[in-house]
Amino acid sequence: MSRAVTFARDGFAILPRIVAASSCDALVEDLEALPLAGAGSRALLSFEGIGSLGRSLASHPLIATLLAPGAQAVQCTLFSKSDTSAWSVTPHQDLSIPVHERHDTIGWSGWSHKEGMWFAQPPVEVLEQFVAVRLQLDDNAAETGPLEVVPGTHRMGRLSSEAIRDAAASCKVPCVVERGGVVVLRPLLIHSSAKGRTAGNRRVLHFLYGPPLPGTCKRG
Repeated sequence: MSRAVTFARDGFAILPRIVAASSCDALVEDLEALPLAGAGSRALLSFEGIGSLGRSLASHPLIATLLAPGAQAVQCTLFSKSDTSAWSVTPHQDLSIPVHERHDTIGWSGWSHKEGMWFAQPPVEVLEQFVAVRLQLDDNAAETGPLEVVPGTHRMGRLSSEAIRDAAASCKVPCVVERGGVVVLRPLLIHSSAKGRTAGNRRVLHFLYGPPLPGTCKRG
């Protein structure tokens, strides 16, 4: 069974090292030089190196087959766990995408303004066209709170909080990725992240790719 078929069925794929360790070192150094606060940032795509990486990942043979033709990076988020910031994330679906500006349109809801960007929750049929690519920048992912997913739930549409809790209670699969490897997933897939079991960093660059939506989606 091809990777594209299993991705369509399960809603996620774990890919081997795509970015070399030396490049991960350089990315970490660049990120540490940025004026970021807290456990991450949603607005990294405007930085030249990150935007270039987003285009490079989209063209990689292992990733390109899982993206729709013409998909572009619309956002890059840094998630950063450390000894002093060992947060966890409860099971959820990613429902928001970045947009240029607010336009009250039927089917679009959940408007918010964060880090100078507008976000909105589009209709399910729009969300289904998006794919996230998460690049692992550190070693020892199994011990530092890896992503956990509930396979197949991306095909269930937008779920209630109760339905998400029930699905996550029945089956969660840890996505342990080597340094420089990636997890590709559908935003509607139920996913979560536990606190790390041991000390160490777990930094992930989360790229969101989607179709051209003139006048709506913010592009890199």
